[in-house]
Amino acid sequence: MFWTVVLALLIILLETQLCLCLRELRNGGSRSTNFMTSLFSSSSSSSSTSPSSSSNNTRQRLPGAIIIGVRKGGTRALLEMLKLHPDVDVAKAEVHYFNVEDHYEQGLDWYRAQMPFTLPGQLTVEKTPGYFASPQVPARVWDMNPAVRLLLIVRDPAERLVSDYTQVLHNRLERHKPYQPLKEILLHQGAINPQYKALQRSLYHQHLAHWLEVFPREQIHVVDGDALIRDPFPELQKAERFLGLPPESAPATSTTTPPRGSTACCTRVTTSAWMSPKAGRTRRSVRRPSGSFATT
Repeated sequence: MFWTVVLALLIILLETQLCLCLRELRNGGSRSTNFMTSLFSSSSSSSSTSPSSSSNNTRQRLPGAIIIGVRKGGTRALLEMLKLHPDVDVAKAEVHYFNVEDHYEQGLDWYRAQMPFTLPGQLTVEKTPGYFASPQVPARVWDMNPAVRLLLIVRDPAERLVSDYTQVLHNRLERHKPYQPLKEILLHQGAINPQYKALQRSLYHQHLAHWLEVFPREQIHVVDGDALIRDPFPELQKAERFLGLPPESAPATSTTTPPRGSTACCTRVTTSAWMSPKAGRTRRSVRRPSGSFATT
């Protein structure tokens, strides 16, 4: 009898504890639900604003300047040098928007989403060397922004061809795929093979003619790629003037040899004489460039 009473009391106690636990779970679950509802409500409220803008007044903008080519002409070096300017920011990768149909069909919202977040007054620059030799690209770029500034960097066409071939050869060898010697590709039955793409890319005048059918000459700035390697400062200074940027470059005063792989052979007002593309850059107050080329 005694143990029966003890067992009954124990069952009642356990049931009471169970009820209390269930009540706490219900209340906690309700609070959790309210919290999650509030969180998602806040999230959707913030995401209802433009996906290409943020709370610190930065936003993704269409480029005001594009480096259109030429492939293996020094486009990466030029981009890295321009990137050092406090009023410039650049797309991180080649976008291939205007020359790849799958990209172009996604529209300008997709293109804008590939751009960096910039402050008002900063210039967005995009680089895709494949644009220069693609005949459909000039009209497409014009449709995006007739006032866009175009940068074209060229070098000795024969050296550019060899560099183009070397890059393709390297990529093929890395994948353990065979590739013909340059002489076999460049010559066909004893004559120059005009179908060789690397050769076609070096026919600058043919491709430039397509761009000049659409854009006025003053909107295309040609950079001497060979001079940019020998003495970067004058070429970079001309590019800054073309883009309407306040002058920021200065000749390097250091007599030391630049580190291997450095692309910037000139200094900025508060930067060291040599700067690797991986090094950080100083941001100061942003001034609005004098040229009216920014797009939204």
